[in-house]
Amino acid sequence: MSQQQTLNNAEVLHNRVDDNKEPKKILEVKGLKKYFPVKNSIGLTKNYVKAVNGVSFHLKEGETYGLVGESGCGKSTLGRTLLRLTDNTEGEAIFQGRDLFKLTKEEMRKIRLEMQMVFQDPYSSLNPRKRIGDIIEEPMRIHNIGTKSERIKIIMEILEKVGLQPEQFYRYPHEFSGGQRQRIGIARALVLNPKLIICDEPVSALDVSIQSQIINLLEEVQDQFKLTYLFIAHDLSVVRHISDRIGVMYLGKMMEEANTDDLYENPLHPYTQALLSAVPHPDPTIKRERIALTGEIPSPSNPPSGCIFHTRCPYVMDECKTTEPVIKEIQKDHFVACHLHKTSYLDES
Repeated sequence: MSQQQTLNNAEVLHNRVDDNKEPKKILEVKGLKKYFPVKNSIGLTKNYVKAVNGVSFHLKEGETYGLVGESGCGKSTLGRTLLRLTDNTEGEAIFQGRDLFKLTKEEMRKIRLEMQMVFQDPYSSLNPRKRIGDIIEEPMRIHNIGTKSERIKIIMEILEKVGLQPEQFYRYPHEFSGGQRQRIGIARALVLNPKLIICDEPVSALDVSIQSQIINLLEEVQDQFKLTYLFIAHDLSVVRHISDRIGVMYLGKMMEEANTDDLYENPLHPYTQALLSAVPHPDPTIKRERIALTGEIPSPSNPPSGCIFHTRCPYVMDECKTTEPVIKEIQKDHFVACHLHKTSYLDES
């Protein structure tokens, strides 16, 4: 079967989904942990960097889930772990009914037809010695999809969809701008017709004017290819524009999760409130009260006891220093891990 037939068949299957039904979960992450060993001078492990420390969330088919947080919170490590670019320490990632961490290398290789990644740096993620046609074709060659002529035809179609010209097939990465390189990265991810794409800060290395173009492109191809995105970023303005739901991470843990409008209009966790207070408002006449967090982010190799945010929280209580908060559904579809919110939505109902 040619890749074009595969694309068409997949599109038909996607379109069979009843719009009136709740979209089913395509990915469910449960208690994911990723620890990196810290070794001493003689090579013995003396500690662990807890980059991702018990994160749970899910993605529904066709949605964009934004994952935000400060640099070093573990969001990029989480994305790479889901694709098994690095092994997990603990936890599950159920993708269409199968735990990714229990698959063999050969099984995982087949799953990668349906899971792809767009990397943060559009230059270092492309081989500088290869023409972009070869770069985009490589995934199809690895998975033995189509003949040479069929693959070239598909590449030409994909180039057009991402806003590039067919004659650019023969150029090298250094001949393109940053925005064009990221379009190439998106084309490489699309060529296998995946169901899930993990976007690891795909616009953070680009000029502001180019960022909006790439975001619009991602939304366009999401509609065309019926894609699901895990969108990792630290720019809350960008995340608001593209995401249906948002998860807020801090020091390897999920602090808050809600629908995009709910999170921005009514942030419940002090950390989320501080992040949103730093987002510039488009109306210069509106002054937003800035919440300044004091102190440094603790080391992920030695996180504080209790709530990991208590060392910087303006509302810290004695309980926060000793007891780790459990994430609860405080309002409908709005989850928070904070001692300030005792009663869950389910308790009230």
